[in-house]
Formats: sequence, structure tokens, C-alpha cells
Amino acid sequence: MRFTSLVVELIRARPLLVFWIVVLFQAAMWLLVPLLLYPAPPGDLATALAFGREYLVGTDLGPPLAFWLADIAYRAAGNHIFGVYLLSQLCFIVAFRVLFELARTIVGSQQAVLAVLLTVTVTAYGAPGLTFGPSVLALPLWSLLLLHGWRIVGQGRNAWFALSIEAGLLLLTTPAAAGLLLALTVFALATERGRNALGSVDPLFALLVIAVLALPYLIWLVRADALGAPPWPDIFELHLRLLRWSELLLALVFATAGLLLLVVLNSSFVNRKPEDAPVIVRPPVDPLAQTFVYAFALAPALGGSLVAALFGVDHVIGGAPIALSMSGLAVVLLSGDLIHLRRLRVLRVAWLAVVVAPALAVIATVIVQPWFANTEVATSIPASAIGAFFGENFERRTNRPLPAVAGDPLLAALVALGPSRPHLLLDASPERTPWITPAKFNELGGVVVWRASDTAGTPPEAIAKRFPGIVPEIPRTFGRLVNGRLPLLRIGWAIVRPKAL
Repeated sequence: MRFTSLVVELIRARPLLVFWIVVLFQAAMWLLVPLLLYPAPPGDLATALAFGREYLVGTDLGPPLAFWLADIAYRAAGNHIFGVYLLSQLCFIVAFRVLFELARTIVGSQQAVLAVLLTVTVTAYGAPGLTFGPSVLALPLWSLLLLHGWRIVGQGRNAWFALSIEAGLLLLTTPAAAGLLLALTVFALATERGRNALGSVDPLFALLVIAVLALPYLIWLVRADALGAPPWPDIFELHLRLLRWSELLLALVFATAGLLLLVVLNSSFVNRKPEDAPVIVRPPVDPLAQTFVYAFALAPALGGSLVAALFGVDHVIGGAPIALSMSGLAVVLLSGDLIHLRRLRVLRVAWLAVVVAPALAVIATVIVQPWFANTEVATSIPASAIGAFFGENFERRTNRPLPAVAGDPLLAALVALGPSRPHLLLDASPERTPWITPAKFNELGGVVVWRASDTAGTPPEAIAKRFPGIVPEIPRTFGRLVNGRLPLLRIGWAIVRPKAL
């Protein structure tokens, strides 16, 4: 009897089931890892929540939608960061489901599953995705734009209303939206079917919907005088910027290392022995669909990295998830109409190792690094205990909930996650937090925090100048999740009493 792997049979008979197993497995893994190992939010997530709590139309962090949704998710979970982690994984689930649907319309359901299996190995969808923000929220919106853009241009279907809503929301999510929409427009203008689709009146109504959605943020940009382009680099620095471009491209290639490994392991060059490998077949592919996939697999990556390098941004414009969202489907298209799955056991083990490896790396960083390095793991700081301590002490002494917090930006942002959700004042750059000024802070009262370097809790010189007359309290020490060779976290603090008291 001829033996066929159960995995292959599932891909052939129940591709959607395989999709859900894979995507939910990855989402569950990246939901459990931070809940078990991250006492503090990763990256700038605490600051993003402090900005989202104010519900401003725009800030220096960019368009507001991602920050609003993060605050809503945080509040819906009972002021627990679990809500934000869950929102982040929901964004990835929606994005993968939309990409599966797009791939299904181009290469069929069976090879669409292979495209998703390859895409989930991209490391940009792992630990970096835990820091919910514009790049994470933009991924499902960009995926929906690609799907409906293909339905309009490639299939001749009317999806203009959905596309207009998604485009408007994308403009409210990331500054890269204009470039992404421009790339989609250029592709449509460059193809005959795209020009035919643009020749109707539907695009005019779509533009109207987009303008209505984006108008509040556009007004804020005008009032903030933030519409001007950043200055071009000096001609003598251009070669350094191009070198930075190559570094960003290498970072994207490194993020797809797992995908490339699977391609190599399945190639005929590695598997020279003849074998009766199972085959995944696809229907004939529209040539325009191939052009569409290749264009949007390359344009966001090349364009986003080039713009970032030219203007001195340290990450790909739009984020790595968007830049690499079509990588799996592009590889599937390049593999031909017949995809042989050689050495299935090796492929299964390699795929699982590639998907799980980033989570193991996070575990090693949190648990092992403190024992071998003197650098602090920011996610090991006990955010809940810090927020509760300073909030309770202020309320006990003033009989009022803590209204605001200032001082060290990282520690202040963690205190701002406390039960009373105090306003965050970035006192070193108060223009970034226009919802509360230093004068308002002194009137309302609040807590000033810093990292204490001695047992007396003497404030740093810069903080002492910005808050003259503050009386330091006895520093409070906190233990990290794993202290290792690091000393206990000692936080100096002072209470600024409300003027009415």
C-alpha cells in the first residue's frame, strides 16, 4: 500500500482546518509567553498606553487609532495588560486569515496553506508583535487592502466601499499609510485592468469616504505644522544612509531566515536521492496575480527600508510585519505549479523549531541573561507592584487618587498603568504630553519617580531642577522576576501635594 502523511492529507482535504491549527497555535504561544514571563510591558507599550489614555486626535507618536484601541483593550481587561496582548494576537489572526483568503483566490486553498505555513515562520510576527502599536494594527488593515485591491483590479469585482473604509483606518493608524496607498494606486495605473477599474465613478466615492475618515487627523497635522517632509540628508552623508539601507535589508532577510531554511531543506539540490514525494497542486495562476504578489512582496520592503535609511529612522517604515506579509505567498508562486514536499519528517521538525525558537529565545533572555550580564531586562520590572505602591501612598497621604506622575520616563509610564491611570508628564520634554503642563502638575499634585543611586534617594540633578523643593522619600526597592547578578531595583520618589491641600 502507498503511504501518505496525515499532514499532507489534511492539507489536501481540510486546508482551512490546518490553517486554524497553525495560526491558533502560534497565537496561543505568544499569548502565554508574555503573560507568564513579562511583569512589565515590552518596548514602549506602557508609554503608548499612557498616550492612548488621553484620546487625542494626534501626538508625536503618530496617528491615534492604535493607541485608542490599546487603551480600550486595557480597560476592557480590567486594567490588565492581557487585553492588549490579546488584541495584538487578534490582529495577527485576522491578518493571516485575510492573507489565506487572498492566496486562495490566486493559488488555491492547498497551496494557500503552504503560504501561511511559511509566513508564520517570519520572526517579525513573534516577540516584536507583542509591542502593540501602529505596525501591528496596520497589518490586518494592509492585508484587507491587498485582498480588496486584488478583487477590484484582478477580478473586476466591486469592493470599493470596503477598500475605502480600510484605507481611511490605515491613514489613522500609521504614517506609512500614504506610501502604501500610493503603491497600490501606482500598480492599478500600471495595469490595463486597473485603469479600467479606476475609470468608473466608484473611486470618487471611495476618496470621499477616505477623506471623511482621515479629516480629523489631517486637521491636527495642519495645526501642529507637521505636514512638512523631514530634511534630506547631506550629500556627504548619502553613502552612510545607503549603508544603513543595506543593514535594514539584511535585518529583513534575517527575519525570513526560517522561511529560507525550509525552502532549502525542501529543494531538490539538498534532496538528491530519488523519492516519491507527495505533491501539492495548484490551478493555473493569472499572470497579473503573479505580478501583483511579487510587486507587494518587494515594494513595502524595499521602499520602506530605503525611506527609513534616507531619513535616519531606525526601523523599516510601516514595520517589518507589513514589509514581509507577502513573503510566503511569493515563495509559493516561485516554487511552481507542483510543490513536492520532500523529507516530511525533517520539514515538520524544522518548521516547529523555527516557530518555537523565538519564544525559547525570549524565555532564555528573561531567565538566563540576568545571571550572565549586568544589563537589565526591562520586561522583568514588576509594573503592577510599582503602580500599586505609588498610587496607594499618594492616596493615603492626600485622600485623593493619584492624578499624575513624572520623572524617569520608563518608571513613570509604568506608574501610569496603575489603578487610577494617572496622567503621564514627560517633564524633560513637556511638549510631548500637552494634556498636562508642569504648572498643571504642580497644581494637581502627583508623584515624581527616579532610579535611586543611594540609600537617601537623592534625585538626579535634572529632576531636582525641574521640581525644585521636592522632599525625597525613603527609596522603595522592588525585586525583578529574575534578579540574577543585578541589585534590587531601587526607586527614589517624592510626592508633590495638590495646591488645595
